[in-house]
Amino acid sequence: MTDQQLFDPYESDHDQQPADAPARLIVEADGGSRGNPGHAGYGALVRDPDTGRILVEKAAYIGKASNNVAEYSGLVSGLELAREINPAASVHVKMDSKLVVEQMSGRWQIKHADMRVLAAKARKVLDPRRVTYEWIPRERNKDADRLSNEAMDAGMAGVDWKPRAAAATVAGEPPVAAAVPRPAGRLHHLEVWTRDLPAAEASLGWLLERLGFPRRESWKDGVSYGSDDFYVVLESGPDVADATHERRRPGVNHLAFRAGSRADVDLLARRAASHGWTLLFADRHPFAGGPEHYAAYLENAEGFEMELVAV
Repeated sequence: MTDQQLFDPYESDHDQQPADAPARLIVEADGGSRGNPGHAGYGALVRDPDTGRILVEKAAYIGKASNNVAEYSGLVSGLELAREINPAASVHVKMDSKLVVEQMSGRWQIKHADMRVLAAKARKVLDPRRVTYEWIPRERNKDADRLSNEAMDAGMAGVDWKPRAAAATVAGEPPVAAAVPRPAGRLHHLEVWTRDLPAAEASLGWLLERLGFPRRESWKDGVSYGSDDFYVVLESGPDVADATHERRRPGVNHLAFRAGSRADVDLLARRAASHGWTLLFADRHPFAGGPEHYAAYLENAEGFEMELVAV
């Protein structure tokens, strides 16, 4: 060990740059929780900044945790992936979590004990002097968001996450499709028309985000929530008829979503009351759907119904 290594814990024989390894790397990471806290997972990838190609990606389900813990877990994983490629590289981290970026940049304090542990772990993965952080909008973090949702889907289904294909996508381009085609017949997206888009965002949008559908895209008369695999659109505008929504008329009556455990359903139903939702069938709650069906049926001010099902 050299004298320099005695005073610099990040200088070691393992920090030699491998032949042909990129000297600069980009890490993109994300995490999510369906329930917050609820079923949580993270996604992380390493991208070559010169070509935009994804060099490696990873996702994992972490059980019940908060969004913030999941996002920090994604950061740690991304830094570990970068270290495996080149422990001597300069790493630029991009995340849509303002909290993680500001805390890891040293501008905000880290008050939560679990996050302090994860932040300390992240700082030990690579020399912090070689790591920089940048906040990016959610729509520019789609690959990491996709991975975190894949991890949550796998964990809630009781299976291990498996990559869809070899990582080789370019920034801004869709991921390489897996060799096995996606089955036909699955829902692609749902579109809900509303007369009052801001009110729909405050009620329907809030509930969709709590159920694990992150805000995806927005435009003048609409907004979408979810991922490339499945998303929900809320839309208004001049084509929407000036009439009151009535769920009991012929057509779709309501949307039903898995919402976690019975305790998760109860908590979400209570919180929904502060976001424009009222409980339907209160005299039969939580078994309005039958003695074996534990669920909360909610209705917002515009008359849209949502069912939260315990699993």
